[in-house]
Amino acid sequence: MNLTMFTDYSLRTLIYVAMKPEERLSNIQEIADVYGISANHLMKSVHKLGKLGLIQTIRGRNGGFRLAKPPEEINIGWVVREMEENWNLVECFDEQNGLCVLSPSCRLKNVLAEALKAYLAVLDKYTLADLVVNRKALGALLGMREAAKQSTSSDN
Repeated sequence: MNLTMFTDYSLRTLIYVAMKPEERLSNIQEIADVYGISANHLMKSVHKLGKLGLIQTIRGRNGGFRLAKPPEEINIGWVVREMEENWNLVECFDEQNGLCVLSPSCRLKNVLAEALKAYLAVLDKYTLADLVVNRKALGALLGMREAAKQSTSSDN
């Protein structure tokens, strides 16, 4: 299974925003700089995250965005399903354009469909809160002094 850059950037954005204190806004350039990624690509991810109701955007000179709901309410499996556009792991998954001659009798597509279901089932077990439980380590890596100073019992 391979996630698109779009989904990867979206998940990293959610992690970054979840790490910040609720009253502090994030912005695209700040996140792009921390992760060393394209601000233009990140902008598309942030736009969709806003449309999905996962982040709240505040316009204006001091604008930015923050989580629109608690991290415990943001399911990773749901986010991945919403961000990914194509779940055709192999040609035969595409019923309209799949041309493989084995398709009518192929067992591989059933095996891969089962694997995809299991993959998503694992992601469904986790929320954004689970991904930021190690706040101290993440804060240090993201250059967030306030988060790096915080520690939880499960932080290493």
